Amino acid sequence: MARVIMIQGAGSNVGKSMIVAGCLRALRNRGLDVRPFKPQNMSNNAAVTPEGGEIGRAQFVQARAAGVPAHTDMNPVLLKPESETGAQIILQGKRLDSRDARAYASSRDQFMAPVLESFRRLCDGVDVVIVEGAGSPAEINLRARDIANMGFAEATNTPVVLLGDIDRGGVIAQVVGTQAVLSPADAARIKGFAINKFRGDISLFEEGVTAIETRTGWPCLGVLPWFDNAWRLPAEDMLDIASRPGGPVKVAVPHLPRMANFDDLDPLSAEPDVTLEIIPQGRPLPGDAQLVLIPGSKSTIADLAIFRAQGWHIDLEAHVRRGGHVLGLCGGYQMLGRDITDPEGVEGARNKVNGLGLLDVSTVMHPQKHLTQTTATYKPTGARVNGYEIHLGRTAGPDCARPWLDIDGAPHGAASADGRVRGCYLHGLFTSDALRKAYLTDLGGISSVAYEAELDQVLDDVAEHVETHLDLNLLLDIAAKV
Repeated sequence: MARVIMIQGAGSNVGKSMIVAGCLRALRNRGLDVRPFKPQNMSNNAAVTPEGGEIGRAQFVQARAAGVPAHTDMNPVLLKPESETGAQIILQGKRLDSRDARAYASSRDQFMAPVLESFRRLCDGVDVVIVEGAGSPAEINLRARDIANMGFAEATNTPVVLLGDIDRGGVIAQVVGTQAVLSPADAARIKGFAINKFRGDISLFEEGVTAIETRTGWPCLGVLPWFDNAWRLPAEDMLDIASRPGGPVKVAVPHLPRMANFDDLDPLSAEPDVTLEIIPQGRPLPGDAQLVLIPGSKSTIADLAIFRAQGWHIDLEAHVRRGGHVLGLCGGYQMLGRDITDPEGVEGARNKVNGLGLLDVSTVMHPQKHLTQTTATYKPTGARVNGYEIHLGRTAGPDCARPWLDIDGAPHGAASADGRVRGCYLHGLFTSDALRKAYLTDLGGISSVAYEAELDQVLDDVAEHVETHLDLNLLLDIAAKV
């Protein structure tokens, strides 16, 4: 029987994903067989599992921390926002449909059963499962339809540790207030709390810890200091994407509303020679960038309209005239072409729109999603990369006669005649040290990062951080056998 514990947050973005990853790596280092689980996730930063399904990128990284292959059972419900009120629903790794928030909320019973099915499979034969909540259980207006926090904890009789974020201020009110608004039954499921992101002298918060313990009756499992390298782990929320100052190679990324799979930026931001500049709406694309990178999008046609509304298409054309480089990944690749056709209304209304016209290709949207892990070769140098594809649509045209990748023996991607504008569907390009080195060399830069090795080192550092500042023995004592 697996021991199971759930980490819930006293608010959104309190650092649950990182702390769960650290706990998993620390317990794995103790010799335990561990697994991550998140019943419901909302993120456009997704990953492809070996069996060809989709899960949230955070759970993919947590599986890496646990030392096991990622599996769709680790995140059975993934919501990928497509608009302000609607999202695509990924159920046990596969696209189900798209629904607005009200329609999704009214169908809770449809999703709890597969969530529990995945959870029970995941628990089979392992030592510990650490469950990550979503948002906060204090959102009691959602409790009746909840599968992500207390609804799941109740259905599985899983004990909870509540995580607060002191960096935002008001952490005592966060934790004590959560208990105050929960029903007595839900409050009783919380067996302890921890405080994350503390800066400075922790002893100054001793009275704060005592105040929370006195008011809630919950023990404190620890106060975790600010972890400086948290930014090196893939972001789950688009709001966490940030510019990174660095060296002379400037990479400009327009911040589109439905950016997806933005972990493609992480290896570049880790390079000391690269300045990664995220361009918010209302600002022009900088004239001194060596590369404009248009990342993936959950709603390509809608994001393309925003791109034009910002005047970025004019900036991009000027960038190309100056001899700058352009790279479009997935949805960004589709935008760079002549046109995008959506005959079945995959992204909403049936539509055909003009693209940015920098590549002589056209895209037709199809409802069947292409999902695969794959190995590719960068044709200019022969560098190898283990990447993945996750897209709707097929792209073809004359510029595909200049492929710059080879995927499983087949040519892939498109390039302009001068090679300065490129596009492809492959995510994970820059995780390859050899490919990234070659690409940065073309931009006049130097690569000095061993990305995959450094990512594992960050996970080891998070594990040490957790071992030092969180009472893992108490966490295991609190965990219930299921």
